[in-house]
Amino acid sequence: MVRIVVGFALVAVALWVLSSKSSELSGFSTIFGHFDWWWVPPAIAVEVASYVCFAAMQYEILNAGHLRAPWRPLLKLSFASQAITNSLPVGNAVASVYSFRWFRRFGADNTLAAWALAGTLVAASVSLSLVAILGLGMAANEGASFDLVPVLIGTFVIMIGIGSLFVYERPLHAVVSGVLRASVALTHRPRGDTTAQIEQIMAWMTAVRLSWTQIGRIVAWGTVNWLLDCACFAMMFRAIDAPIPWKGLLLAYGAGQLAATLPITPGGLGVVEGSITVALVAFGGAEASTAYAVLLYRLISFWMILLVGWLLIGQLALQVRQGRWTRQAMASEVEAGPVAYATKRVPDVGGGTAE
Repeated sequence: MVRIVVGFALVAVALWVLSSKSSELSGFSTIFGHFDWWWVPPAIAVEVASYVCFAAMQYEILNAGHLRAPWRPLLKLSFASQAITNSLPVGNAVASVYSFRWFRRFGADNTLAAWALAGTLVAASVSLSLVAILGLGMAANEGASFDLVPVLIGTFVIMIGIGSLFVYERPLHAVVSGVLRASVALTHRPRGDTTAQIEQIMAWMTAVRLSWTQIGRIVAWGTVNWLLDCACFAMMFRAIDAPIPWKGLLLAYGAGQLAATLPITPGGLGVVEGSITVALVAFGGAEASTAYAVLLYRLISFWMILLVGWLLIGQLALQVRQGRWTRQAMASEVEAGPVAYATKRVPDVGGGTAE
């Protein structure tokens, strides 16, 4: 009963949040009079393909921990977690808990599930920064006039630095030691043996080791995910018979998506639209056509994914009730992860585990 009440409460909160943002849809009535509907199917197809790439990125990350996650549920989880992120206050946190529980159902232990969540966030951020840098190269001198060069390059360097902590142990130990000792000096938290706590954090961070081949595949899937999503956006210009502003498209898209990572509104509502529109208009795009293209893009990438994601949340919940998945996620049998692999509970066959 508590789960049912909480579930309905979350749906009510989501509807309340989205109703306050429904003004985003108010401009569509003026678009459809001269709209080319033939661009809608390919735009939806590339948007769905972008989520396939995102799920493939998570598959590679889990596979690095010797877990071959079931593909279809993992793909459904990608849509579901994005719907939660898009429609709830602090949606990123709620979606992380939701994904963590499903990683446990897939057979990951606590360490691998938490590590996969962190790895997904870092990989998505690194690949998005890479897309923004590619856009900066295409925009060339125009980007420099907006002072975007130091911002985007700085963001890219920071993301690469954070990602390197998952690969190189020495700088990771220096960062962990510095942060933890500074916290103890300033706040007297956490209490206890600082050296032991540092070693505990190091053990968690280095529990899964990535090869360069795996890193390449993860970043590649993440980059293609963003590029396909940007392709959906580009098609919306053609749908309203407007030229695609190639010069500033990737740069505006990358900057807008980076702005959307700020926890201001669910799913970046308003932030994405405003930042992408302003950037493209500044690059010479027509104000009206750019605004319409952004709205149409958000209709697919936000509102359609929102509907699909919540439908899949319901389907996954029904499968749990039918017994196809363990009802108590935290009680699921552990099949993979650092502890299971170390104790030979999972055979290392081809870098993965049996489903």
